[in-house]
Amino acid sequence: MPRQFDIAVIGAGSWGTALACSLVRNGSSVVLWGRDPALMEAMVTERSNERYLPGHRLPDALAFEVDFEKAVSSCLGILLAVPSHAFAERCALLRSALGEASLPTAGVLWAGKGFDVTGGRLLHEVAREILPSNLPFGLLSGPTFAKEVAQGLPGAAALASSQESFVDWWAERLSGPRFRIYTGSDLIGIQIAGAVKNVLAIAAGISDGLGFGANARAALIARGLREMSRLGEAAGGSAQTFTGLAGLGDLVLTCTDDQSRNRRFGLALAQGSGAAALTSEHRGLDGQVIEGIAASSLTSRLAQDLGVEMPICEQVRAVVAGEIEPFDAVQALLARDRERASATGA
Repeated sequence: MPRQFDIAVIGAGSWGTALACSLVRNGSSVVLWGRDPALMEAMVTERSNERYLPGHRLPDALAFEVDFEKAVSSCLGILLAVPSHAFAERCALLRSALGEASLPTAGVLWAGKGFDVTGGRLLHEVAREILPSNLPFGLLSGPTFAKEVAQGLPGAAALASSQESFVDWWAERLSGPRFRIYTGSDLIGIQIAGAVKNVLAIAAGISDGLGFGANARAALIARGLREMSRLGEAAGGSAQTFTGLAGLGDLVLTCTDDQSRNRRFGLALAQGSGAAALTSEHRGLDGQVIEGIAASSLTSRLAQDLGVEMPICEQVRAVVAGEIEPFDAVQALLARDRERASATGA
């Protein structure tokens, strides 16, 4: 079958829809697939995604497809924009739909942040296990809210893969006049940063929800960055990654702006406003996944396995699990042995 589109975007949530809009705006031919036929039909007739990206008109050139096999077999490259808990399932579906004979030459890029929820693995390990061995892959991450990307507001992101030709192909199509792509090869570091920043965003929401102010938030971001860096480097990531877009950039974004579902969840935990229901469902009021809930326990597990101390993330895990109240968690952090803290705060 001849390729009809440059890219198939798999996942019609806010992030997948925003990326599809951005790619079309940059000149690519794009088909968007979603698992809900009713949502897809509404997007076709209304030219908007009112469930996940309300008020934003979709480009006329954006195509839609409800048949998964048709979507992935008609493109040069595939962009997976699905939550981390659905990543393995979508990879398996993709493997089944593609077979071995007609693989997309530009490979698979994913834009999800988090760990594999079943085994706590990094997503590139899942991709390597499930996808065809000769199919190139990589990931997109960084300080990006879907609404602003869809609107074409200025922003930047990080793209990583072990294959330079893959990086070049995707960077060319994702880059635009107002969206800059920085490239690299640190798959491990970027994935650790993308998962841990969600946990720290919950911590920031808790702090602000308790009324602790800007000083506490700034300290939490700085100390959280150190925790993220220690874990990432212990796992094999590059130290430079954690001071860049995927590390510090995304951490600041999600800790300081209420567009972050994880931060809003932290606020709900601190204020006791329906947080228990959100925790059990792992979803926000908008129906989208709060990645930091699962990431809180998985981050703590990985830290224990690697012998890395992460006091902020551990307290978030305990709060999310209902083992301690938010205020008591903050007190526990403040009461840590002062002899273990250096004068530089490192």
